[in-house]
Amino acid sequence: MSPDQVDVAIVGAGPSGLTLANILGLQGVRTLIVEERDTLIDYPRGVGLDDEALRTFQSIGLVDRVLPHTVPNQILRFFDAKRRLLAEMAPPDARFGWPKRNGFVQPMVDAELCGGLDRFDHVGVRWGHRMENCVETPDGVTLEFADGKETVRARYVVGCDGGRSATRRLMGVSFDGTTSSTRWLVVDVANDPLGHPNSEVGADPKRPYVSISIAHGIRRFEFLIHDDETDELADDPAFVRRMLAQRVPHPERVDMIRHRVYTHHSRIAGSFRRGRLMLAGDAAHLMPVWQGQGYNSGIRDAANLGWKLAAVVNGQADDALLDTYDIERRKHARAMIDLSTMVGRVISPTNRRVAALRDRVIHGASLVPTLKRYVLEMRFKPMPRYQQGAVFHAENSPENSPTGTLFIQPRVDTREDQNVLLDDVLGAGFAVLCWSNNLRAVLGDEVFSRWKALGASFIEARPMTQLHWTGHDDTDVTVVGDRTGALKSWFDVFTDSVLFVRPDRCIAGACIAQRAPELSTSLFDVLCLTQEGGSSSHGDTGPVLHVAQSATEPSGTVAGSS
Repeated sequence: MSPDQVDVAIVGAGPSGLTLANILGLQGVRTLIVEERDTLIDYPRGVGLDDEALRTFQSIGLVDRVLPHTVPNQILRFFDAKRRLLAEMAPPDARFGWPKRNGFVQPMVDAELCGGLDRFDHVGVRWGHRMENCVETPDGVTLEFADGKETVRARYVVGCDGGRSATRRLMGVSFDGTTSSTRWLVVDVANDPLGHPNSEVGADPKRPYVSISIAHGIRRFEFLIHDDETDELADDPAFVRRMLAQRVPHPERVDMIRHRVYTHHSRIAGSFRRGRLMLAGDAAHLMPVWQGQGYNSGIRDAANLGWKLAAVVNGQADDALLDTYDIERRKHARAMIDLSTMVGRVISPTNRRVAALRDRVIHGASLVPTLKRYVLEMRFKPMPRYQQGAVFHAENSPENSPTGTLFIQPRVDTREDQNVLLDDVLGAGFAVLCWSNNLRAVLGDEVFSRWKALGASFIEARPMTQLHWTGHDDTDVTVVGDRTGALKSWFDVFTDSVLFVRPDRCIAGACIAQRAPELSTSLFDVLCLTQEGGSSSHGDTGPVLHVAQSATEPSGTVAGSS
């Protein structure tokens, strides 16, 4: 196979495209990113990472590179016009292994994602390539570029090329929703003039504002622009200094990185897949910044789509598995858009009477412990819960079945290692996990062998008192000790004791022990898995791609792909 013939072409070297390329690279999928810029964007855009995104970075082996550019356990406080506390977000738990709120410097994290591609000879990046057309045939897609540059042939194409996505346009897909009439001046500064880790939203009807500590001494300020203030005025350095003067004592001394005027969009593509073309990140959905979920939603897209593309390309699953990407991601992306839009409306009213009514309602709610905890712990954040797609809900499943939700990630012990995160034991593919039972006996030899052929890992979770008991020892089963008690607490809530966990850590199916063989049969159907587990479809097709260029020293100033 020539370097111009790949399994997956990704349009756009933004965070979702880079994450997807790392996922595919780890699965041996020949992947090429094509990016119209000459390098990565070098200014902050997203400012918040959540626990799910960090878990994904863990899964691609890059979390240790990302963490130095983050501020974990970031607290966000909301104040009224008199600087009385309206609400506070400081979620205490880390059920997925990482803090729920983390400030971060996006250019540095994106550079780590891009640098991670250097690990793979079969993954490449071509800078300065603007895609102009895609020609789809029954067995692939040909990408054509501006300036007569060479074409690229791919089995699948994923558009991660931002809100103005050329891929979406070529797919003929709508981008439904609204664009807010309100505008915001966003100012990023270095050498933080405040210097503390605090972040706040000022719901002041006179001029709502945001002040967020990111990392490495970078702070973001955002100020609402009034209707009678033009974009040209907001771009005037003198106006920017006047805005900063509301928050810092010496605005003339601020070390400004950049400032821009933004409007907020609430939009979602009419379809995330058309044939061999798919969309991810901002190309698939745009949302206001108020929950910091634009970046994280793109990472969720990559995590959901990546293992499915790899399974199809490597012959482990039929093409129909890719249809579940839209089915699963659309509902959750829509929920995030709606939540972000609603929070923006609560924060930004400039009518004093409306703002005063809002303040009274929120102050009253804060006196109710359950409501206060609901906000403090961010329980309002929609969590992925798939009722349809690559999951199986049995007719007799209990109402509180965990199927379709993300499995927790506590720290555990193995017989070889102590205090390790569970995902590092599960590995990169499917996993079958049970509570304190003989997993091979539960599944039966035939079912056990089918999952083994797919490269699944087998995990038996036990109380720490039983970690070194050898009665169920099996060379194919890893025993983990419930170091913190979190696993038993989880199984205490649910009656299911056997879990089939997807590579993205979603529970594809759950049941009691005796139903495991029949559930396995149903899962092979809904996951579109081949009976033998498949094999690489490109193992003998010639030389692989080499990375064309590394961009770990990003520069450039144009708006970004997602």
